[in-house]
Amino acid sequence: MPCHNVIARLLLKQGKAKVKSKTPFTIQLLYNTSSYIQDITLGMDTGSSKVGVAAVTEKSKVVYVSEITLRNDISEKLTRRGKYRRTRRSRKTRYRKPRWRNRKNSIKKHRFSPTMTSKFHAHMKEIHFVQSILPISNMVLETANFDSHALKNPEVLKNKLLYQRGVNYGYANAKAYVLHRDNHTCQYCSGKSRNQRLEVHHIVFRKNGGSDEPENLITLCKSCHDKVHLHLIQITLSGKQKGDLKHATQMNSIRMQLLKRIPEARETFGFITKEHRQLLGLPKEHYMDAVVIAGQGKYVAFDRLQVLFKRRVSVGDYQQTKGIRSQQSIPTGKIQGFRKFDKVSYLGKTYFIKGRMTSGYAILMDIHATKIDFSTAPKGYKTPKLKNCKRITARSNAMIDSKPIQDRFNSSHD
Repeated sequence: MPCHNVIARLLLKQGKAKVKSKTPFTIQLLYNTSSYIQDITLGMDTGSSKVGVAAVTEKSKVVYVSEITLRNDISEKLTRRGKYRRTRRSRKTRYRKPRWRNRKNSIKKHRFSPTMTSKFHAHMKEIHFVQSILPISNMVLETANFDSHALKNPEVLKNKLLYQRGVNYGYANAKAYVLHRDNHTCQYCSGKSRNQRLEVHHIVFRKNGGSDEPENLITLCKSCHDKVHLHLIQITLSGKQKGDLKHATQMNSIRMQLLKRIPEARETFGFITKEHRQLLGLPKEHYMDAVVIAGQGKYVAFDRLQVLFKRRVSVGDYQQTKGIRSQQSIPTGKIQGFRKFDKVSYLGKTYFIKGRMTSGYAILMDIHATKIDFSTAPKGYKTPKLKNCKRITARSNAMIDSKPIQDRFNSSHD
């Protein structure tokens, strides 16, 4: 169970405990003692981008709060890596037979994508971390089950028959529906061009993220259609961007996997959390939702609590070279004892290393991956040097920083 600062200081001074972690500050007793513990409920606001976690005692006291930012860059990095691999193969190893077709991991059944695997592990890793420092007896998860069809067409919630009978019902495809909707007439010249060939045009081009739904399609004759693409005429209608249901789909999988892996956890839903949070007058934050979930709608006491902000990062740097022909090597090891994502102290404040240079300079960032501007720093410190930085913690799979919860309250009210 957590103790007050003075107790921890005395235990360390007397040699009865040792420091296990600095963030959050955790000590471990070096002698046997009786178990004086309370029932603690762990609440988790699950998500595909950010996750909120909180632990509340049976006396409604919050003893742990964290917010984790998940990775959404894995797919982009894998796509870029594949492009580099193919171009390198076409330049240097064209004679080899392709081996990527028989890789066992890509044809394995019940396989999740690397992005989803990372998000599952991030949820489970945070749960296991809290269980390692606190005696968790109950667990409540706020999950969400999204209906992707209803997100695209909310009318199906009023009429269930629309699940089978959408706007294209009775037509061969969307093109046939749009031609019938526009009465087989060019919507720009109304048939004045006398061109009998009709085509369906995307108002918002597909290369710009335009949707293939009828709201973004219009009937044009071939003459007008060619002029649009030659920029001789312009369609002034407003189209529709392609809807992004990626996160909704991911949440459906995350919900099923968490409930399968933690069968003892109880499930709650977002509308319940929102009602309780508004009644308690708490700001809209992911970690505040987790506090409401763990407290189960009761008033809670924070008592000078620190909020842990965690940002998941890659375990290592795998790119070895850069340049047009990959001839410039990139140091992936330490430079003057520092690696990327190390937590360091500079000018009395804590930052994270965003980039390093072999010349001894560094680029620093905060927990939100925002580059820090030191143009107002004293002379000689406007560009951070590695020799002026002091490492606090080494790189791991997450950047971790803490802030007083009272500061977050003030910023929310402002």
